[in-house]
Amino acid sequence: MKTRNQDTALLVMDMQSAIIGSLPNPSVVTSGVAKAITYARSNSIPVLYVIVGFRQGMPEISPNNVAFSGSRERMAAIGAEEWMKIHPDVMPLADEPVIVKRRVSAFTGSDLEVILSAKGIQHIILTGVITSGVVLSTTREAADKDYRITILSDACADRDDEVHRVLTTKVFPRQAEVMTVGEWARV
Repeated sequence: MKTRNQDTALLVMDMQSAIIGSLPNPSVVTSGVAKAITYARSNSIPVLYVIVGFRQGMPEISPNNVAFSGSRERMAAIGAEEWMKIHPDVMPLADEPVIVKRRVSAFTGSDLEVILSAKGIQHIILTGVITSGVVLSTTREAADKDYRITILSDACADRDDEVHRVLTTKVFPRQAEVMTVGEWARV
């Protein structure tokens, strides 16, 4: 029988410098995510990084996709390689996978599910930005795929604090366990 840590993985989602820079106080979320990463690594819990990225010229972005097509110019100005850089406070180790997704959910347009399956992962711990983006979309899709889900509320952030609060206190508890990094580290 597997122990808790053997079927669990920490997902560090969209912790890209270009995205985090849009937050009012980015050091709060990077600090929370860094603590979660440290705890996971010290307890043999795999840490998987998920980033949003596009090929040169962004052929994956449809003009029908309001969210991505609206940001297309900003992403193009930064450049694909720069856009995909993970924030230095939460960098992966050489053996930790970095999964590139093409949409909001960590599952859509990525090989995340293949990696989770190969590792026997049934329980995912979610961190990252933006709460109303990747965290919400990944939670919904993961619930439909029958994963156990834990969301670390202080290792997620949104540009709108009220949206973050409503999601973490009212919406997410319907499909996931929501706790702080400190609570998770004590469980």
